[in-house]
Amino acid sequence: MPAATVRTQVLVPLRLADGCTTTARVFTFDGLVDGREHLALGLGDCAAAVADRHDPPLVRLHSECLTGDVLGSERCDCGPQLAEAVGRISRTGGFLLYLRQEGRGIGLYAKLEAYALQDTGLDTYEANLALGYAADGRDYTVAAQMLRALGLDRVAVLTNNPDKVAQLDRLGIEIAERVPTGLHLTATNAPYLAAKAARGAHVLAMPGGRH
Repeated sequence: MPAATVRTQVLVPLRLADGCTTTARVFTFDGLVDGREHLALGLGDCAAAVADRHDPPLVRLHSECLTGDVLGSERCDCGPQLAEAVGRISRTGGFLLYLRQEGRGIGLYAKLEAYALQDTGLDTYEANLALGYAADGRDYTVAAQMLRALGLDRVAVLTNNPDKVAQLDRLGIEIAERVPTGLHLTATNAPYLAAKAARGAHVLAMPGGRH
């Protein structure tokens, strides 16, 4: 895996949809293998978190979701997960990697086409497959490159998705801990979350004992 380097860093004040305000040190990169413009947001005392060799920094790999993160759609839990991650990482110090992987890697237009198929009864994974894509085509090689460029090879990962942990481990990033996120369940996104638990093996404490 080729090395990436930090291209620039700049302080950006943030105000999220839930009213949370903080300041992020936003990093851009050169040399990412997929050529996309992924970002790392250093939150809280991220410099101290990098320097602390005893307690690894908290890191969230967050896939871009225009509909959830920006427009507030309740078809998914992405917006609330983003807000939760920013708040938690700001308190502990660490990084949120904002990855340009809309629709589990299929892109925005295709994701909206998948939404249309979901409205006919397919779940989120079945819809991706019906369009000719992988159920989840995300590759976290760029995340490993970004972490190494930031000076990190051991992290605690904020996620319910075991595939993120497994991929980072295979890519040589030591996972000190998988830290679960909350369950952001609504009547609208309940089928989506149930599919993530049943088909994507996400570790979710769904009502009725379903995981």
